[in-house]
Amino acid sequence: MNTVIVPVDFSETSLHAARYAARLLTGHYGVTIILYHSYSKAAEAVKATEMLEQLKAGLMKDHIVKMEILAHEEDDFVDGLEKAARHRRADLVIMGITGKSAIAQVLFGSNTLKMAERKVCPVMIVPESAPFSPLKNVMLTSDFKNTIESTPSAPIKDFLNVFKPQLHVVNVDKDHYISLTEDYEKEKQEMGKMFADYQPQFYFMRLYDVDEAINLFAESRNIDLIIVVQKTSSFMDKLLRNSRTKKLTYHSKVPILIMAE
Repeated sequence: MNTVIVPVDFSETSLHAARYAARLLTGHYGVTIILYHSYSKAAEAVKATEMLEQLKAGLMKDHIVKMEILAHEEDDFVDGLEKAARHRRADLVIMGITGKSAIAQVLFGSNTLKMAERKVCPVMIVPESAPFSPLKNVMLTSDFKNTIESTPSAPIKDFLNVFKPQLHVVNVDKDHYISLTEDYEKEKQEMGKMFADYQPQFYFMRLYDVDEAINLFAESRNIDLIIVVQKTSSFMDKLLRNSRTKKLTYHSKVPILIMAE
């Protein structure tokens, strides 16, 4: 991991994400954080740059990190952020999200989810209520279907290699009862081989409410980060689009890392 972009609009939600990123990457000397801000009018350029410089100075005063700033005039926030991520070859974007009000969700929340859907690079969503904690326990959710083809093992391993957490692989399925089917057992073995270097622990939960199950597991196992794989017409689409399961991203107290298939 070399470059991490943190978009800020100077709201408390985005500032919280910036502080989280600085703490997360403190001591990782090969990583550069880019504080990114887009503005709509050329007259705002000087002020935007000054505010970014102030934020950078404050974060670097308290955290040992490499940091740069980037301000662009853009008509569309997500288009500008995607372009910045491509041009800087970002390995990760860290963004805030809020669940406080419907208006806040529409503004910053929807932009966060839209950026994740662009699949230009992994996106870490940091809930406004998420306290920082070192990444000691990471949950990887999986539907255990075509795991070899559908699991982006290389970027997941790249991330795990940076923080070296304990890996918990979790599947929630309403059809599991006492024992796993042969197909699921085969997929488990494949996943075990894929992440053998990280000594993964596997969990299969029989619950109907996926987001509730994930939140309960995260709380019970002191999970510091949830990794989900974004697929077409699958678990991740339901996670992002279904009004019931959106509360996992809007109300979770645990950051969520979205990886594209």
